[in-house]
Amino acid sequence: MAKEKVSCAFIGGSEGEIEGFVTDIILRDRVLAKNLKPGIAVREIMDTGIFHIEKNALLYEALLQMFQAKIRYLLVKEDNHFVGWISRNKILTEQYQGPFIFIQSLKQALDVEELKQKWRIVPLMVHQLVEKGIRASIINQIVSAVTDTITQRVIEIQFDQMGQAPANFVFIVLGSEGRGEQTLKTDQDNAIIYEDKANEKRELVRAYFLEFAEKVSTELNDIGIDFCKGDFMAKNPKWTHSLSHWKRNYENWIQQSTTETMMKYATFFDCRAIFGDYDLWEELKLFMGQQLLNPTEKFFMNLGWNALQYEPPLTFFKRNIKTFKIDGEEHFNIKKAMTPIVDLTRAFALKHRIFETNTGKRMEALRDLGIFSEKETKELSHAYYYLMSLRLEKQALQIIEKGQRPVNYVAINQLTKVQVVTLLEIFKVIKEFQLKIKIEFTKNIF
Repeated sequence: MAKEKVSCAFIGGSEGEIEGFVTDIILRDRVLAKNLKPGIAVREIMDTGIFHIEKNALLYEALLQMFQAKIRYLLVKEDNHFVGWISRNKILTEQYQGPFIFIQSLKQALDVEELKQKWRIVPLMVHQLVEKGIRASIINQIVSAVTDTITQRVIEIQFDQMGQAPANFVFIVLGSEGRGEQTLKTDQDNAIIYEDKANEKRELVRAYFLEFAEKVSTELNDIGIDFCKGDFMAKNPKWTHSLSHWKRNYENWIQQSTTETMMKYATFFDCRAIFGDYDLWEELKLFMGQQLLNPTEKFFMNLGWNALQYEPPLTFFKRNIKTFKIDGEEHFNIKKAMTPIVDLTRAFALKHRIFETNTGKRMEALRDLGIFSEKETKELSHAYYYLMSLRLEKQALQIIEKGQRPVNYVAINQLTKVQVVTLLEIFKVIKEFQLKIKIEFTKNIF
């Protein structure tokens, strides 16, 4: 490493058979700090957690993978062969004005007030990314990574104040953050799963996590990540429970299969763990997968009906966009226009036991299974991310130019003729996919 002036060495029989790696930090922590002799075999101290990325992937994608997996190095692959590696420091040096330096600064924030000040920078950052033509799917992931990092830092600060938790737990996020599809109009959607404890400790553990959740949610709200209007938050006692209780929740929802329980099931299907003992979440997902093998007859029927609750805003003859007036101007709700895509993709994912949370990745998985054709996947993906890009652009401008809180309404007079025509075609595509849901899930074409 000294000779090559590198901080990481990959280990294996050949470039195609890499088994692990050693970094300067590993040598420090596992050899020097433990006073081990340098004559031991490298296999005794190497890290075997190998991660890789395709050669043509974007730097944004590489950094997102690094931040999410908490790693500093990625192998680079081309045609199933490793062709090199890249470090987080190298990318950050190249992207010194990019969002990932910003995310790194969030990790080092000293208090909630500093996080609050940094959150105010996000709209400008998003606007710059939109202006540079960065894909909406990448911007979504960046905003979600920012929110994840702020939440993680708030949790760490809270531990400093309350002391460590009395039981293992995992903090999960749901909704748009769970799908990695956050925009600038975002609120809190989260929950806590903690390990089961003996009877005499049960109340003590529960009391701790309810107090902990209340403080975390309150601080996030103070930063600018608002309380959830539907109260889907860990501070709500309904959504902070032991693992066994959460298993009963999922079991009851799927057995009852009412419209209401289907909404809860769908909400908690879009979940992602961001802090704590991830094994608790993996165990719950495994339980969900087993339950989905034998659902009730009405489970998928009601799931299908739920996916049809929102219709694309088209007039009766599908020639114009259906609008409503705000202060005399014609608007449409872009979030509600996108919701059918999220809902119908989730419905098919549930039916085929696809546990990807991101809508775009669910589409790809459904294509790979032959559920969606290549053409259908492209149409639906292009529709979804066109709407997402427009939504992000309008929200950023609303904050930057007007100093207003972002909303999900778009004024028709602010759109070009090309945008209006594109939106009309997109809404027609969504309408066709909803017919696919009607036929497959509800057995009803009317």
